[in-house]
Amino acid sequence: MSWKLSRYRSGDLVEVRSKEEILATLDQHGCVDGMPFMPEMLQFCEKRFRVGAVAHKTCDTVQKTGGRRLQATVHLDGVRCDGLAHGGCQAECNLFWKDEWLKPATNNGLRLATLEVANKASERFTEAQLLANAHLSSDIEGDELRYVCQATNLYTATEPLAWWDMRQYLFDVLTGNHPASRVMRVLFLASLRWLLAHAPFGWRLIKFVNDRIHLWLSGRPGPSLDGQIPDGGTTPTGRLDLKPGEYVKIKLQAAIEETVGRFGKNRGLRFDPEEMAPYCGRVVKVRRAVTRIIDEPTGKMLQMKQPCIMLEGVVCNAEYAPCRLNCPRAIPSYWREIWLERVDNDKQSTHCATLPDQSQGSSLVD
Repeated sequence: MSWKLSRYRSGDLVEVRSKEEILATLDQHGCVDGMPFMPEMLQFCEKRFRVGAVAHKTCDTVQKTGGRRLQATVHLDGVRCDGLAHGGCQAECNLFWKDEWLKPATNNGLRLATLEVANKASERFTEAQLLANAHLSSDIEGDELRYVCQATNLYTATEPLAWWDMRQYLFDVLTGNHPASRVMRVLFLASLRWLLAHAPFGWRLIKFVNDRIHLWLSGRPGPSLDGQIPDGGTTPTGRLDLKPGEYVKIKLQAAIEETVGRFGKNRGLRFDPEEMAPYCGRVVKVRRAVTRIIDEPTGKMLQMKQPCIMLEGVVCNAEYAPCRLNCPRAIPSYWREIWLERVDNDKQSTHCATLPDQSQGSSLVD
């Protein structure tokens, strides 16, 4: 299967094309290669950003098929969806940008040439249509509005990607997404976990070796979970009424395990021992309390019974994610307040961990 990488690399400086230029690239569905351009992206037109990662692959959160392959797509550093055209969805998804919507920031001569083409073709798709495409007609059964976005369209906008397709790991390095040392470490540790899961005998010995090597290479044992709430039991809850900008300490995994069942869930929200446990013990800033997000498989808006806390810079790093290692999508993790504890304001600056900023437009280049 052909695989067209983006012309850009991680760290490149790019400029988002003008609204007219971008509208001219869209098909009758407002897409390029099945990927919709969303109204929330218009605010970034004609602004400059660094490429945060080349999105040559991603994870399927719609049909849960594992890794998926994309053509000529990138993520821009710090540029996330604000959800304003999609019912105020608070998921803050990392936006996908097709190469057609960007240009090298140093090549200003492209603007006049492409604008002439855009003005001729822009009648094919308008900004009003872009806004209309953000949602479908009401659901027939429940008369409930359903939304359409990049996340809900991700399965149809991508192609299957087998975890054993070694090209993806080569592209992780060639695109500048990760150094070779990180990719090799992630693959080696993944092979150890596979061996542990499929070992016909000697499981205790293999687990001992697996934990020691994980500890040596990553600073923590191999990921595991020991939920303490018995099946059918009620998981505890706790409220801190956290506000954006406050600092919290993420509790140690052992303390979090006391609040979840054997599958790691507390009132429906799962603690992921693979991608969330590495943050345990860190002091971080509260980004927001999430109360509404779009359900990607159905497009319907979900209202949280209890707020889920989003923390600054705390995202999935895909170091352990099965079948989607090194995925660059960087989905924010959601935390129950019972998994966190407030930090004394006087000690914030002393103990706060340094994590990447995921604020909207944080990497805009003047």
